[in-house]
Amino acid sequence: MKLRWISWWTTNIIWFMLFAVGTAVIWIREVDDAGVTQTPILKLIAFLVLLIAFIIPIIIQVVWLVLNLRTSGSK
Repeated sequence: MKLRWISWWTTNIIWFMLFAVGTAVIWIREVDDAGVTQTPILKLIAFLVLLIAFIIPIIIQVVWLVLNLRTSGSK
């Protein structure tokens, strides 16, 4: 049971760090890989795309949390 929680927290920390680094890269860069100068609107669109990409892992983490809570409560 404890290993499930440790792995859940570790995975959450990794996902959060990936999201934070991705967000920092989007907001710090001046020109993207295609050579387009980044305006605040383009940065916001890129951030929204990143956010949409992280919705699936968030859903998986919530399901995993519910399963961990149910298995911890039943013992």
